[in-house]
Amino acid sequence: MAVVATGFFDGVHLGHRQVIQTLVSSARERGEEAIVVTFAQHPRAVLQQDARTLRLLNSPQEKEALLRDLGVDRVETLPFDRSFARLSAADYLRTVLRDRLGATLLVLGYDNRVGSDRLGPAALQPLAERLGMAVEVVPASTAGDVVVSSTKIRKSLEEGRVEDAERMLGYAYGLRGVVVSGKQLGRKLGFPTANLRLYDPMKLIPARGVYLTEVEVLGRPWWGMTNVGDIIETNIFDFNEDIYGLDLGIRFRRHLRDMHSFDSLEALSKQLAADRVACRELISSFRD
Repeated sequence: MAVVATGFFDGVHLGHRQVIQTLVSSARERGEEAIVVTFAQHPRAVLQQDARTLRLLNSPQEKEALLRDLGVDRVETLPFDRSFARLSAADYLRTVLRDRLGATLLVLGYDNRVGSDRLGPAALQPLAERLGMAVEVVPASTAGDVVVSSTKIRKSLEEGRVEDAERMLGYAYGLRGVVVSGKQLGRKLGFPTANLRLYDPMKLIPARGVYLTEVEVLGRPWWGMTNVGDIIETNIFDFNEDIYGLDLGIRFRRHLRDMHSFDSLEALSKQLAADRVACRELISSFRD
């Protein structure tokens, strides 16, 4: 027997967290398993709804880790293809949630849509009850006066508004990859950078610009400034080790400025020095 929540859960943001907290607490009260059912592919990508431009907030591994950190007992990641997309809400509830997973209670977000018929909570509740499953609907979650959604978070990041994204996510948005060699221009200017090649090409990259970032490398935290342009390159403060080929993670904390070109290397060097001063001032404010 299980309490089940279903959806793509991209970002595992504050709204998702409210659903998951309800799921876990209900499962503990009932002595049942807390299961999240999610999908390996985003439905919009499979159904070719702006699939060429769609990028995601989490890799599958990141999403599962975030869900498990919230106390979920099991994460079922189902392949989402065109055949699966043709399942009606009734068929999905009956064959997957009830018969395969033993769902007794379905926890739904206020805007959950299920099946090829895209049924919402009002239509799903009587349908689930006829199949022997209770339903609990979780209301919208807000950050300030904004209703939280994955779409709004993606838009914030695409516009460089990483603080807004962090407020809706409940954590700082990040990227992870391997450090690769570059042109080493930053080193010549006194600002050596670690160039990041992402592990997951589907991850959304924030807008082009310069950011204050938290950095994780060699198992330790650092501060740095990251330039997002044709490449993603990070100058790690107070750090001077060879990390080519190693794992590196960055989390975006503040947007410093937009990208712009410089007339000379001297002008670029002066701007980088000013950026670093601005970053250190911001870091001080985080520590206060």
